[in-house]
Amino acid sequence: MDQSQILIIVIVGVALLLLILFFYYCPFFLWFSARVSGVRVSLLQLVLMRIRQVPPGVIVRALIEAHKAGLKDVTRDDLEAHYLAGGNVERVVHALVSASKANIDLGFKMATAIDLAGRDVFQAVQMSVNPKVIDTPPVTAVAKDGIQLIAKARVTVRANIRQLVGGAGEDTVLARVGEGIVSSIGSSESHKQVLENPDSISKLVLRKGLDSGTAFEILSIDIADIDIGRNIGAALQIDQAQADKNIAQAKAEERRAMAIAREQEMKALAQEARAKVIEAEAELPKAMAQALASGNLGVMDYYKLKNIEADTNMRDSFGQVPASDDQINA
Repeated sequence: MDQSQILIIVIVGVALLLLILFFYYCPFFLWFSARVSGVRVSLLQLVLMRIRQVPPGVIVRALIEAHKAGLKDVTRDDLEAHYLAGGNVERVVHALVSASKANIDLGFKMATAIDLAGRDVFQAVQMSVNPKVIDTPPVTAVAKDGIQLIAKARVTVRANIRQLVGGAGEDTVLARVGEGIVSSIGSSESHKQVLENPDSISKLVLRKGLDSGTAFEILSIDIADIDIGRNIGAALQIDQAQADKNIAQAKAEERRAMAIAREQEMKALAQEARAKVIEAEAELPKAMAQALASGNLGVMDYYKLKNIEADTNMRDSFGQVPASDDQINA
């Protein structure tokens, strides 16, 4: 291969590269498609979009869709600004077209604000047209008669477009519905009333305006299922009785311990008294000897004292209970 052929190949390659770059930065066919669709956008603007790192294909397709749907407030500058802000241009335009067909009042600014807030604006519009059914987890509540009830509800909600920005989500709605069910069942006099009229729960919960401050509008609350749980009242009474029993046993044990301590104290006092009596009896012979020696006690007085002591012992022996044969044998 001579140098002329190599030069021709290089020139052709450079020309192809330049042609590719030209059609990349100057999307002629995209501009032609927009003109054919009735969308007025200059070729220079498409080139500037490439320079601003905005995909012209996304913007042009969105403009064509908005133009064909009859949306007048959607402009190229607004779509570029929303894309540069991190929004989803295609999803916003889809939502605007759907809202327009469903006669839902949704402006471009509101749609972009919802999209930038992190919510799916197109799904919100669809939910406004086709309400969504949310199944609550089992909610446990106790009626006034102490019977536990386990209820499941189905909440039909519709997206509230005006409150999607800053409004609470599904978790808040479920929490509020669960709280309303617990309050409704708890205010019922008997669990039988709830089982006979489950719609009373729905009516009471709906009257509370649980969708206030949320991104949804509650259309209906239907009780799907109610099961009977435990008898909480009876269980609490049993627990209370057991607690009272334990308290009574503890107090009885305390009284028994105090009685034992008192008995031990009395025994100690009796032993101390006996010791003093024995000690006094031990001193008695000495005192009598001193009295005899000093002449304060005569011999006849001493014999009279002995007679009185013998008579007292005899009387005490008569008052004692006779021992049984087993005690005698023992």
